[in-house]
Amino acid sequence: MLLCQKALILLSNPKEKVVFDKESHLRSILKGVSWRIIGTLDTMVISYFITGSITFALSIGSIEVVSKFVLYYLHERFWQLAPRGYIRQGINKLWKK
Repeated sequence: MLLCQKALILLSNPKEKVVFDKESHLRSILKGVSWRIIGTLDTMVISYFITGSITFALSIGSIEVVSKFVLYYLHERFWQLAPRGYIRQGINKLWKK
């Protein structure tokens, strides 16, 4: 809700500076876990259809879940380094040239 209120303030008064809160490490981890459950189940199902082997599907899924979780977490933290609105400002500058 707070994010929506900040967005409404920004839309009603574009000159007003709005500071967006960054996500916590815990939130990034929880998002990563929930997404990995979905992604790993998908990978296991696809692996089973391709190989026809539950053993291979579980092996592929177990390796994939660890590697993708680490990559997702690092990706989230990398994006937190960029200040909110920084990308949009860069794109706007490119379009104005």
